[in-house]
Amino acid sequence: MNLWLLDTDIVSFCLADQPLVNQRLAIAGNDAVISIVTVHEVFNGWVARINSAKTIEETVFLYGKLSKALALFRKVRVLDFDDKASVQLKKLLTQYPNLDKSSLRKDMRIAAIALANNANIITRNYRDFSLVPGLVILDWSQP
Repeated sequence: MNLWLLDTDIVSFCLADQPLVNQRLAIAGNDAVISIVTVHEVFNGWVARINSAKTIEETVFLYGKLSKALALFRKVRVLDFDDKASVQLKKLLTQYPNLDKSSLRKDMRIAAIALANNANIITRNYRDFSLVPGLVILDWSQP
């Protein structure tokens, strides 16, 4: 069984109903997973926008987007940042000190979760994830 760990950018495509990504998500079925880090990032993004909404209509719209994200998170298995992932992250940061940057922090947590669960990373962010040896990286947004 291959697990397909969707990065935050790909989850954003799912939530925007991007046909190719959603088709591949459907094919992957229960093997498509997301990380708790992605849940964190998506919720933070929508909450920030909700908190700065200027109109009631905008607030309604944004809560609808948050609700849609919550529905996706209920359907797809969420992988935790657990002890196995923390061990992987510590190894990565010890062996590759160049990965210990604040700009990479969340991506490295996602990478550690992928390594701990033998999952492939589904992302458009090849630049950052390619810094992690051993990760299989695919982009479902491209044909």
